[in-house]
Parts: sequence; C-alpha cells; structure tokens
Amino acid sequence: MKRHLVSRRGVLKGSLMASVIGGTGSFFGPWQENRAFAQGPKPIKLGLTCDASGQYGNSGQDDLRGIKMAIDESNAEGGLLGRKIVWTTADTETTPATGSRIAERFITREDCTILIGAIHSGVANAITQVAAKYGVIYLNTNSSAPSEAGENCSRIKFVWDGNGTNFSKASVKNAVDSVGKNWMLLTNDYVWGHTTAAATKAQVEGAGGKIMDNLLVPQNTRDFTAYLLKIQQAKPDVVATAIGGDDIKALREQVAQLKLDGKPAWINNQQDWPDVWGAPDSLFGVFGTTWYHKLPLPGVANFVKKWQAANKDGPIPVPGNVSYNGYMATRELLRAIERAGSTNNVRIIKELENLKISATDRMQHFDAYMDPATHQMQQTIYLARRNAKPADNTDLYEIISWTGPKAATDEAAAAKCKLVPYDQVPTVDS
Repeated sequence: MKRHLVSRRGVLKGSLMASVIGGTGSFFGPWQENRAFAQGPKPIKLGLTCDASGQYGNSGQDDLRGIKMAIDESNAEGGLLGRKIVWTTADTETTPATGSRIAERFITREDCTILIGAIHSGVANAITQVAAKYGVIYLNTNSSAPSEAGENCSRIKFVWDGNGTNFSKASVKNAVDSVGKNWMLLTNDYVWGHTTAAATKAQVEGAGGKIMDNLLVPQNTRDFTAYLLKIQQAKPDVVATAIGGDDIKALREQVAQLKLDGKPAWINNQQDWPDVWGAPDSLFGVFGTTWYHKLPLPGVANFVKKWQAANKDGPIPVPGNVSYNGYMATRELLRAIERAGSTNNVRIIKELENLKISATDRMQHFDAYMDPATHQMQQTIYLARRNAKPADNTDLYEIISWTGPKAATDEAAAAKCKLVPYDQVPTVDS
C-alpha cells in the first residue's frame, strides 16, 4: 500500500470527509478504520492487531476476516449494550517492535479499550506487555507458542489457538510407537519454534524415543537445502517441524522436489489454512489443526456459507483454522460483554475466565472451556494429512483423529503462569 505524506490535520479532515460521503471507513498509510457516526451512545472501539506483511501476512489477513465477521454479526443485531462496535487496524508486520508500537498507539491515541489479533508469538507477547501496562484486554487469537499461556501469560490476555504442546500430545506418542524412535527437529528460530520444539522433545523422550538433532532455521528462510541434506544423511525415522508461515510453504516445496515427503515420516506441528491454500500440491506428512471447513458437524456448513458471503472477493474461497479462531475469539468476547452488562475490563475478564462452550456451538467434536489459571482455550485438537480423494478443490485435508481437550492439555503451563490479582489490573471501561 502506498503511504501518503499528509499532516495529522489533513488526515483527520480527510477521514471525516470520507466517513460523511462513504459512511464507513478510509485508509491512511498502514491504518484502516471503521467508524459509525450515527447519533447515539459512544461506540465501543476495538484495535485489531493483524499482520498484513512479513512471514505471517497471509494468515494475519485471514485472522482479520474472521474477527470482522463476528463484529458485523453483532452490529447487525443492534450492537452491544445499545452501542455500535467500531474498529481500527494496522499492519503489525510480523515484527514485535511494530506490534508494540501499534498497541501503544491504539490504546493511547485511538481510544481502543480492547485489542484483538496475533499470529507470531513474539508479536503477541510484545502486544501483551503494552496492554497489561494499561489494563486493556487482549485476545491472542492465533499465536500458538506454549509460552503464551505459560511464562508469558497475563490476566488481561486470552489465548484462543491450540499450542505446540497440545498438538505434540495429540501426535507424538503414536508416531514413536508406530513409526520409530529416532527423531530430528526442524525449528523456526524464535519463541514459538523453541517452545514448540521443547514440548515435542519432552513428548518424544517420554514415549521412549530420542532426539538426534534440532536444526534451527532463521525466520524468512527460503532455501532449506542444507537442512534437508543433513536430514538425508542422518536418516531419522521421523522429522518434527515447527516451521510457520511463508517458511513452511518453501520447505514443503523443497521436500517434495527432493522426494523426501515419503521417508522419513514428517509431523508438522500445525498447519495454517492460508499457508496450505497457497501451495496445496506440496502438502505432506501429518499435521495439527483446530478446525476444518468440512467437519461433519452441526453448524459447520452454515458457518462456511456466512463466511463466504462476507468475503466474496477474498483470496481464499473457504474459511480455515485461522479465520475460525479469529471469529470464535471475537464472538465469545462480545458475548462476555453482554453477560457482564458492562465494558469494565475486570468484569469482562471474569466472564471469559468462566467460559464454557458446547461442542455444537464450538463446531468441534468436544466441549471447550477457558482455563482460568492460564487463560488458554482448551479445545479439540485434530490431526490431518493430505486428502487423496477430495470431494472438491477445497477439500485438501483428511482428518484422521481428534483428541479431547483434557487429553491434549499443556499441563506445564499452569505452573509457569502467574496471573496478577484483579486489584492490580488498571481499570479500563469504554
């Protein structure tokens, strides 16, 4: 997007004029804002901290689609507590420093009392630090480092995705028993990669296997030749990856080119739908997800139709796990505000801490619940592989198993997470 060099007065004047003429929103540099200027009570304003560039740019925009859908549904029903919901968003660039700067601006200059959105766990932790300083509730919709609900947890933050430990518990023991005990790890060199690899290592060794090596891969790597040669030479039974975003797409293509997709066996801790859709022919191995658009469950088909109606011109034709997580997190936040009858942050926090969602409402196989000790959503964890007999061109997955939340729980998180008392949370009320 082009950046226009204009004065702050010019920005405000242009924004107001665009709102009067168009009635909704306008762009200025990386900022997008949605406003409702109708007469009535002050709207509730949300800051959507979603990547639009960098390693997780595609997933960040898919997250945004789900978040906006939940907001639009609430506004169509009259808003919250008689008030409209408005939002502003900016590109967090898959960069912690940018995430921190945008969070600070959203809170101190844009009057946002709740923040929503994240893919990269380093970005999510940076936003958390800013939000906690002001007492602003933050929904970490899609980053999945175990540390987010462990040592980097916060009273104001709620984590909605499955994490690396959840996915490892659903997959590793069976692979050790059925495939082999000699494993190698291929790991993105940042917090999600490190903490996910540590969780996988613990599960492998607990099941009687051993880690032959852990190959650390810098973010934004596009040539995996050196790593794949090491894997060829070592001849492990299994390679477990914690590689994400555009990096995993490049890795999958090169694994297929070298014909390594059959042996060794591969476990890709989690695959995000925007990354798979971008390169479906290279999909291989077993991988985790939290949701799939062809699950034969109540509500799924209707949700897909609503999502498609809301995103007719989007680059992806069906919703995946990232959009699903963004939608579910935002929907449950808005419901919590309704139950609290208030926009007071502590009241909303207490409602979210007691959240329980039926399997039907969640569109998963098992009931889900928010862990009050770690603020992570405990939910069904699915394992999938490439679908050899797709029903249509979007049917890329074959779901091969689902694990209930109790069996997949990250038991170490509670000991690492230290939530401050409610009276130490600064008061925020929009």
